[in-house]
Amino acid sequence: MEESKLINTKTKTILAVLIIYFLCFGFRALEYFLIRTDQTFFGEAFIHKLIGIGILIGCVFLFRYKFKDIGLKTGKAFLDILKGLAFGIGVFILAYGVEVIILAASNNFNGLALYVSAYSVNGNFGNRTDFIFFLICIIGNVINVLMEEGVFRGLFQKMLSDKYKWVVAALISSALFGVWHIMSPIRSFADGNMTIGGFIGQTCMLVGTSALVGFKFATMGKLTGNLYMAMGDHFVNNTIVNILHVLDKEEADHLMTIRITIAQSVSFTAVLIWFLIVYFKNKKQQNQVVEEQQ
Repeated sequence: MEESKLINTKTKTILAVLIIYFLCFGFRALEYFLIRTDQTFFGEAFIHKLIGIGILIGCVFLFRYKFKDIGLKTGKAFLDILKGLAFGIGVFILAYGVEVIILAASNNFNGLALYVSAYSVNGNFGNRTDFIFFLICIIGNVINVLMEEGVFRGLFQKMLSDKYKWVVAALISSALFGVWHIMSPIRSFADGNMTIGGFIGQTCMLVGTSALVGFKFATMGKLTGNLYMAMGDHFVNNTIVNILHVLDKEEADHLMTIRITIAQSVSFTAVLIWFLIVYFKNKKQQNQVVEEQQ
């Protein structure tokens, strides 16, 4: 893969990444604070992500990349998306199971419910069962996955990997992905719906967990050679908690934080083990080649 002649130094690369990032972040802030699409009928902040997809496409042509250079290859797309969906569903089956067991043990489990809610750092809200809301949720999350995976694990990872080792590029793009998620607690605090302590706690939690999840997605891209499995997993992560709900005798999704923590911990550990297996297997093969050449 050829590197862009427009960003031929480390300084220019970092600067280009930050310019694109803050451009996308600016549109994100505009939608969260002024348009507030996620607090309307749609329940999703999707406008800035559509703009982000446009920025992504523009950057691909500007830097003279091909879409396969940023992980959007043809061939195994459908299969790897299915693998990602299956992987995400698998870890959430485990996470939901643990949550149900915890509630049942305290005689507090009141069943599962299928309806669409909108995410909030203070807890999910809304109870919408019409088909149109399920459709909006799915379409909104497809847009979200295309934009975030395309920009963070596709474009940024490609730009940074041209100048840095893969792990450094993944750490930088994942850190940016973590900061990307501070908008919701900032708005909640600005609106007076969150104390300063709650704001600090939610910000640290969201930035930290999102960065780790971003690194997991980057690792999946490294292992598969494309973005598709990460896209499938990302879609499940964003969709399932807003569609499938656990009810106790007082409220819904009381232990959602535990559920998400279990799912992401198991998911991250599984991908890390997969990475280490592949790494040591490749290392062994390289050593064998060297020995044969001596």
